[in-house]
Amino acid sequence: MSEIIDQREVRLAKLAAMRERGEDPFVRTGYARTHAAAQLQERFDELEGQTVAVAGRIMALREHGKSAFADLADESGSVQLFMRQNHLGEEGLAAFIDLDIGDIVGVTGTLMRTRSGEVSVEGTQFTLLAKSLRPLPEKWHGLKDTETRYRRRYLDLIVNPEARELLARRSRMIARLRSALADRGFMEFQTPILQPIYGGANARPFTTHHNALDMTLYMRIAPELYLKRLLVGGFEKVYEIGPMFRNEGVDARHNPEFTMVEAYQAYADWQDMMALMEGLVVELTDEVCGGSRFTYRDHEVDVTPPFARIRLLDAVRDATGVDFAGLETDDDARVACAELELGNTEADSWGALLEKCFDHYVQPTLVQPTFVTEYPTRISPLAKAMPDRPDTTFRFEMFIGTEECGNAFSELNDPLDQKRRFEEQAAARAAGDAEAHPLDEDFVTALEHGMPPAGGMGMGVDRMAMLLMDAPNLREVIAFPLLRTRTED
Repeated sequence: MSEIIDQREVRLAKLAAMRERGEDPFVRTGYARTHAAAQLQERFDELEGQTVAVAGRIMALREHGKSAFADLADESGSVQLFMRQNHLGEEGLAAFIDLDIGDIVGVTGTLMRTRSGEVSVEGTQFTLLAKSLRPLPEKWHGLKDTETRYRRRYLDLIVNPEARELLARRSRMIARLRSALADRGFMEFQTPILQPIYGGANARPFTTHHNALDMTLYMRIAPELYLKRLLVGGFEKVYEIGPMFRNEGVDARHNPEFTMVEAYQAYADWQDMMALMEGLVVELTDEVCGGSRFTYRDHEVDVTPPFARIRLLDAVRDATGVDFAGLETDDDARVACAELELGNTEADSWGALLEKCFDHYVQPTLVQPTFVTEYPTRISPLAKAMPDRPDTTFRFEMFIGTEECGNAFSELNDPLDQKRRFEEQAAARAAGDAEAHPLDEDFVTALEHGMPPAGGMGMGVDRMAMLLMDAPNLREVIAFPLLRTRTED
């Protein structure tokens, strides 16, 4: 740390000296570039001998007699700078050599190859566009400390091109997701992030307070109930891509702030949602991986439709020997699961035990894309129940590479049934289930005006990016993941 402070003091002194001479590198408002670094490499045969202007960050600087070489990096890549005294003059070359690694410069010159064959810009003039007052990590090509990489993501992006490429691929993936939904006739909307009643999932919210209105608000855990209000209002294909917030733990697969896409289609059902999710996964895989196959944690995954389909209760029964269909109460479920490796289950409900059994015994086996179907009504408060089996819903979850990636169902549009389910959830909350769904009277009122039968789906954008890019955890594909506050030295 002391070395960094010392280098900062040296750079501050250089800045002060420049300003005393009437030079200030921070007053420039832009720089007219003619080409990106990668274009000079790719189009060298066409551009050789022409005057070009480039701008970027100095990543290496080498003095060589009456000349100097530097590596200049921009978003697209890097190109070598070849600076000579006979072009810049003695003072000009000295000023260039006095630059620091990390400084941002603009250079005009002629595109050429050096004797060693390196594509280079032989500079005739340069401009310091921004002075770097702190040094880059030593050996700039390798910032390795994971904690520092996440806390100072800007350094990670500067010195680790692979980190920058992950985020660039994520951006392209989201663009493809938007175009895929637009191609299918869906319209994008923005729903409230601050909500008076949170809903759309079972999760703990973040709570805040609006001073002017003196009211408690919650950061949304899902956009579902607002998007369905749009169906009531007459829109038939709606979606939103945006941030969600759930007050939960942080691990390799969870971040309290995450990105999700939710889409709803009037006059569609869960089978239509299966087809939609298959199609979206195929397009996203093609965008990120260039085909229908990818590798995730040594698993070879093929997303060619149709995806496999298994029933939830059947899969749990086959894996554990416990048939939840024959268990009525929480106590019955706890007794039936007593010999399983589920940890402490004393406070677990029937639904919590079912999910634990699935997570521990079934999910790790779901490598190829799989729809797990027919979720029980008691753990699916927003899904439509099957007419002949009211204890089961038209709901499924999607698993790829052993990861849960999406949730979908035929939407419940019976306002009386919806209110009854909300009331059951309210009873569960009163009994201690902090993640049970709250009662949203306004949503029930909206349903009473009539919502057409519809299918809906939600898919985790971060989770899909992690899968398709074979990232070890979500933090690699989130630009600025949440971290515990740390006092810097």
